[in-house]
Amino acid sequence: MDPSNVTLYEAVGGLPFFEALVERFYAGVERDEILRPLYPEDLGPSRRHLTLFLAQYWGGPGEYSELRGHPRLRMRHAPFTVGTAERDRWLVHMRAAVATLDPPADVAKALEEYFEYAADAMRNAPSE
Repeated sequence: MDPSNVTLYEAVGGLPFFEALVERFYAGVERDEILRPLYPEDLGPSRRHLTLFLAQYWGGPGEYSELRGHPRLRMRHAPFTVGTAERDRWLVHMRAAVATLDPPADVAKALEEYFEYAADAMRNAPSE
């Protein structure tokens, strides 16, 4: 990424990148025997929330906060058992989604570092 104050959101072309990323991520989740039970039947709202969250996190508009308030990620995930297996499966699908979009190496690295941190932070169950 260009260090001249260009956000990652701008560097990837804005919302369409995050919409594609989330669609590809959820395509994996839909077929995942470990993760799918953690999600509601209708994945539409989850897709939208994740898209808006990621766009906002990476420098895009604040629509997520306007819609849902403070992200409170750990609180929002607390009702679900997220152990090592769930974290690892989540990362498999998110890494695959990033790879299919083939962003510049510095963008891919920033995304993957954040996703690894975030996935680990959501763990609320002991390691197996």
